[in-house]
Amino acid sequence: MLVIVGYLLVLGSVLGGFVGGGGHIGVLIQPFEVVIIIGAAVGAFISGNSMTLVKASIAQATSTLKPAKHNKDFYLELLLCFYAISNKTRKEGLLSLEALIDNPEDSTIFPPKVLGDHHLMDFIRDNLRLIVTGVEIHQLEDLMDQEIEIHHEEGHGPIKAVQRIGDGMPAFGIVAAVMGVVHTMESINLPPAELGKLIAAALVGTFLGILLAYGFIAPVAGLMEERLEGEGSAFKCAQKGLLCCAQGVPPVMTAEYMRSMITSNMRPGFAELEEQLKANKG
Repeated sequence: MLVIVGYLLVLGSVLGGFVGGGGHIGVLIQPFEVVIIIGAAVGAFISGNSMTLVKASIAQATSTLKPAKHNKDFYLELLLCFYAISNKTRKEGLLSLEALIDNPEDSTIFPPKVLGDHHLMDFIRDNLRLIVTGVEIHQLEDLMDQEIEIHHEEGHGPIKAVQRIGDGMPAFGIVAAVMGVVHTMESINLPPAELGKLIAAALVGTFLGILLAYGFIAPVAGLMEERLEGEGSAFKCAQKGLLCCAQGVPPVMTAEYMRSMITSNMRPGFAELEEQLKANKG
């Protein structure tokens, strides 16, 4: 929602300032300039990336129109989830986790928000399997560190692809402008008023390229990176919970260790967590 609000502010301020200064919106409507800029950008985007990366980039970019899934409520559910896992392990033993690993949807331990994050669920389930098999703690931690690092690197692929196309938009705008100038020069025999319209149409290409780059694409790439960092924090929080479960840390301390891994703006308060734990026990 904030992305749409930001876009409206960009358009409102740019167009409002233009009209307020005596400009006419009609001169900015140049469909063939748009065809040149957008068409060239899409072609370069497709030819410069694998189809897997293209799909991932589109999916991540469009997801910025929705609220971030790794919010305070998500982390609270994650803490309660690991509290329950740790409690189950202490009472019933590690082998009791096998059914939970194989069919997480059939258990009340994994709440909807956590189940909805498929990458995180795979991470939790795979490492719970390793814990059940009796893997050494230091080996488990090394494996999780590697997995988080690889996931982070893969997540940067779509961001870089969007950033590259954003960086190229001003150049495509210049291409459209140059094409417009070429058209103007071949029409040099027209009256000055007509030539002025052609020059204005050509300059619209440069305007659109710069506006799309810095007003629309660059902010989305920045938000994609912010969301990726948030996802990385969720993985690190889950990693701490898994290590606590493997070491037999008490459930309350497991939740506290995990809570300390959450950034302050998303971290549930101590009293809030305690209240939820009491309600969970009930």
